[in-house]
Amino acid sequence: MSDVDLEFDSRGLLPVIAQDAETDDVLMLAYANREAIERTRETGRAHYYSRSREELWEKGATSGHTQDVAEIRTDCDGDTLLYRVEQSGGACHTGHRTCFYRTIEGEHVGERVFDPDDVYE
Repeated sequence: MSDVDLEFDSRGLLPVIAQDAETDDVLMLAYANREAIERTRETGRAHYYSRSREELWEKGATSGHTQDVAEIRTDCDGDTLLYRVEQSGGACHTGHRTCFYRTIEGEHVGERVFDPDDVYE
């Protein structure tokens, strides 16, 4: 599957950071299992594993806000991946461009790019 050794956790998952390939903005953090990584490599679209639903999912399959993967990188330990992506629409299910749209004090610093009520009925 991989050209490098990956270190999955006890549940068979790796954290994946999605980063905008053009702006370098960090868009989101999700998890992937081997199948999600294989699907991502095969299709060029970001696939992840939902820990809450316990299933594979393609980013944007419901919302249309897809991530085309330009490059996959791994960290030095092989226990985290970086998907450098071309993001279509917002990355966050809350309607924001990135999941990192607020400070730890609660201040909203990111832009909302869609209404989640219109997308996730």
